Amino acid sequence: MVIWRFEAIGTRWEVETNADVPAQTRTAVEALIDDFDRTWSRFRDDSAVARLARGGGELVSVDAEPMLDAYRDLSAATDGAVNPLVGDSLAALGYDARYSLVAGEAVPAPVDWEQTLRWSRRGALLDVPATIDVGALGKGRLVDRVLAALGDVPADVVVDAGGDLAVRGRPVRVGLEHPFDATRAIGVATIRDQALCASATNRRAWGDGLHHVLDARTGRPVATWAATWAIAPDAMTADAVATALFFDGGPVLAARWGVEWVRMSTDGRAQRSPACPVELFTPAPQP
Repeated sequence: MVIWRFEAIGTRWEVETNADVPAQTRTAVEALIDDFDRTWSRFRDDSAVARLARGGGELVSVDAEPMLDAYRDLSAATDGAVNPLVGDSLAALGYDARYSLVAGEAVPAPVDWEQTLRWSRRGALLDVPATIDVGALGKGRLVDRVLAALGDVPADVVVDAGGDLAVRGRPVRVGLEHPFDATRAIGVATIRDQALCASATNRRAWGDGLHHVLDARTGRPVATWAATWAIAPDAMTADAVATALFFDGGPVLAARWGVEWVRMSTDGRAQRSPACPVELFTPAPQP
């Protein structure tokens, strides 16, 4: 196998293939990722999201409709806990564009986000200044698009963006990293022609109990679940469900979307969906 490694959107990527990725395809993948970042990153002053945060307005992107359609379902399933206008809530706790990591008062996200943020196939329109954050599913969406861009690469392909991955072809075994000890795994998943995405509160954590997974209704980090994993036909769906699983409505949404999953609580208990293709090293009760 050949592995192409690079850094993008703040994480390490690995593309594993049977043969070298042609230079033209690599250039296309790099341009795709850069375009996504220039549109959706809240950490770049020159992004479309940063421009909308300063004054509202429109951004043009083929990613807006699929991502924001999914956010609408996520918000409904979690009773508003997942919200694409949570960016200012994250910034208030110190996870801002400058990575200040200095926490202020918690700021809930706007509950009426569907009235101020509208979208279509063309893109998105924000009526008032606010910070869009697509962290609940954006990386999964980009993994899917990169895998599609590698369509001319023969046979087996694995696209891994910092642990969120999509597999085409041969089955791949993936360890589920223990959220309290990165040298251990709580189990192993077998993925074939699927995607697996994970989220954990030990990633992007700072201060006393502060991390990047917020309840948009309160602007505070979640405290019940420490890590989640979701397996779906595509990475955006897996990424979205991995976020939803931090909240009560997550398992119901996963069942409706046909997604298998595992999650671990902050006190070390594991749960899994009934048909999840994961070998857990410790038994887990059914949810």
